[in-house]
Amino acid sequence: MELAVVKINGQDTGRKVNLEDALFAIEPNDHAIYLDVKYIMANKRQGTADSRERSDVAGSTRKLKRQKGTGTARFGDIKNPLFRGGGRVFGPHPRDYRSKVNKKLKRLARQSAMSYKVTGNEVVVVEDFKFETFKTKQFRQVLTDLKLDNQKTLLVVNEMDRNLYFAARNIQGAKILRAENLNTYDILDAKTVIFMESAVKSTEELFSKK
Repeated sequence: MELAVVKINGQDTGRKVNLEDALFAIEPNDHAIYLDVKYIMANKRQGTADSRERSDVAGSTRKLKRQKGTGTARFGDIKNPLFRGGGRVFGPHPRDYRSKVNKKLKRLARQSAMSYKVTGNEVVVVEDFKFETFKTKQFRQVLTDLKLDNQKTLLVVNEMDRNLYFAARNIQGAKILRAENLNTYDILDAKTVIFMESAVKSTEELFSKK
């Protein structure tokens, strides 16, 4: 599959890049995508939520009233979960949510996600560019010229440029990643994936690694 390379002002350069069908035009595997996205989101969780149960709450252990003969329910101490200020029942405690998936599944998930983008015409290839300064309006103008403003975009670069990073970080919905950090979630989360021309080869090498 061939994609035209455009300039940052939206004009055609006359060049094209060839995307390997075996990597960018496969039959998407939805289950692989599900497992990889689940793995990515789980690994982002801090797992620091904690609560105090009955044994952790400060308070007297004195029995509030006698067991029988009151005509009401029996009570234990003031730390009963039924009382205000009592311990929580089955509350959360710190835990590790991280999981693992194998490399082949990760690669299949990335290929599947990118195949969805390619077949949906949601991939743009631009010639390599750099900014002399880190002005937000510069990157915003690039998105406007590419007719990608007001939508989530993911720019894939071969090497991270400091000025480019700072120019894009204040734009809502815009994200920049190096090709080696490309993952299934970020691919699917973006409406359009923008590749710098030099990043296409790096991405193909990443997707084809055994």
